[in-house]
Amino acid sequence: MRKDLASDSSVKEVKLPREYIKLSPRSSTIIPHRTGDGHLTKIGYVKLSAFSQTAAADMKNALHEMERLNVRAYILDLRNNPGGLLKAGLDIAQIWLDGDETLVNTIVRDGNTSPINMVNGHAITHDPLVVLVNEGSASASEILAGALRNNGRAILVGHKTFGKGKIQSVTELHDGSALFVTVTRYLSPALHDIDQVGITPDVQCTTEMLNSPKDSFLRDKSSVVTLEADSCIMVAEHELDIQQFKGTAS
Repeated sequence: MRKDLASDSSVKEVKLPREYIKLSPRSSTIIPHRTGDGHLTKIGYVKLSAFSQTAAADMKNALHEMERLNVRAYILDLRNNPGGLLKAGLDIAQIWLDGDETLVNTIVRDGNTSPINMVNGHAITHDPLVVLVNEGSASASEILAGALRNNGRAILVGHKTFGKGKIQSVTELHDGSALFVTVTRYLSPALHDIDQVGITPDVQCTTEMLNSPKDSFLRDKSSVVTLEADSCIMVAEHELDIQQFKGTAS
């Protein structure tokens, strides 16, 4: 507000341009991590809050940048991600997988099941991966998590997912109401039902925020501070250590 408005009764019109604000459903950072044998390494952390049209491209850009920075393991956080575009979820699965793996199965009312497979997939990275899920992970989040877990690409850490895996047709009625008819359900690549069942993670974790950091050198950025106080992140780091040890031993 202008300071002279109190003494000047005239009103000045100002034209303000209207612009679109683009919000990315993806955020990412690098977590410094000290392994069990004392080595300092980097973990790429990617948080996906929804499956938008740009989600797959955003994920590719994040992974290419992290690979350039010598990240050695990844955490994909799908907690409280309610879903969005199914195609975006399937496209993101193909970023992590090779070959012609089954991403999800559909089952129609007559009981016939049809797989949706990749076509000549090429993963950007084969580094160890942990996917975080919880009761707020639904729909495309569950399909992506199931695809990565059932194809042996990731360990799931967290809490049982919401359980939304159906396709519905919508018919608008004359009185303004609508009729929803379920025409297809989604099954995981291992043919496990998702709808009203959810996905139980491989490893549980608490939702508590820890009071004390495990390493003082991780305190330099506020985003890293929050992540390192997250007990599920710490469980994920432990699982990544196990995966990396297995890879080294083999």
